[in-house]
Amino acid sequence: MRRGTTPVAVVAVVAAMLSGCGMLPGQQGGGGEERQPVSQESRVSQDSQEGRATSTADVTDVTEATATGDPGEPAPAEQERVIARREVKTGGADLTVEITGLKRQGRLSTLTWRVTNNSDDRWQMTSGMGDTPGGLGLTVAGISLIDPVNGKRYVVARTGKYPRAKCLCSDYDVFTEAGEVLPLHATFAAPPPDVTKINVDLKVLGVFTDVPIS
Repeated sequence: MRRGTTPVAVVAVVAAMLSGCGMLPGQQGGGGEERQPVSQESRVSQDSQEGRATSTADVTDVTEATATGDPGEPAPAEQERVIARREVKTGGADLTVEITGLKRQGRLSTLTWRVTNNSDDRWQMTSGMGDTPGGLGLTVAGISLIDPVNGKRYVVARTGKYPRAKCLCSDYDVFTEAGEVLPLHATFAAPPPDVTKINVDLKVLGVFTDVPIS
């Protein structure tokens, strides 16, 4: 069974915390928006068995929201409406991946999705969605939002610094049992208001293109 999720603040509370720390995108001094040139070109080819969608983008900026302290709030409620869905085969397991929401609120945006293990055996997840170099292996801290039009990649917001960093996102157990439905979430800095659709890179679960932002 999955472990409990890493505590995440209600979006409004986190936004207020970040604003108070001066660490939100567009502000000076706090380093909320970190822009790093990326020379490589990200190309994801169509592979129906692995559940990957076609997406090609030159990502030139990395945007990261950070905060200090422990938000201490439960994960956001998962929406019922499925806005993107795909069957994925990875790690020897047959999975259904459903994105249930990508909501912008203030300076933050929250992604919710769920993974259903349709196999007869458990799925060994390892750290395929995590950020192992950042000490956040068994979390979804390694996923990102990609804006190919403006050339930006938005990474998961986190508190603290390595090795005590925590992400504003779900953690999980190494194994997901047969038939188990695993709800997941992650919080990011919000893209500009004129960005209404974005690509969601779930790493081992593939890339979902043109996911609407509500």
